[in-house]
Amino acid sequence: MPTTLQLELRFKSNAGIDEEQEERNVRMPIGRLAKITGVPASAIRYWERHGLLPAPERESGQRRYPPEAAERITVLRKCQQAGLTLVEISEFQLEQPRRKAMIRAKITEIEQRLVDLDHAHQLLTHALKCSEEDIVRCPKFREQMAAWQTPDPAPPLF
Repeated sequence: MPTTLQLELRFKSNAGIDEEQEERNVRMPIGRLAKITGVPASAIRYWERHGLLPAPERESGQRRYPPEAAERITVLRKCQQAGLTLVEISEFQLEQPRRKAMIRAKITEIEQRLVDLDHAHQLLTHALKCSEEDIVRCPKFREQMAAWQTPDPAPPLF
């Protein structure tokens, strides 16, 4: 009995589209996702357990992630770099009212840190230039310290 061989023709004009579509549907193992994002696999699993990343599909018992998982991890890293805790990141992903309340509180916290950093910068810059043996006795430094003790008017709420 003769064997029939079927050929699938792929012309250049449609091959790129098929490959592109296939690439978007390819799910990757956790090791590849970790390598792409620069985040250890243990952190990825931790974020999954705490609901910050959706649970991936499994293939033969192994986690398989869609390409969008790398984008989600990038957002999580940026949130961490912005100073959000894991609880705050979780709230960041919630419905609008809770998210806005958390964001307002975080903005207030960051603004205070900016003030503190500005004071630290002023102190250190002055200390470099100051000729006083004991900086605490420097009149200019004492003047600046007194100004820092005076509360600024409350910033407007968004």
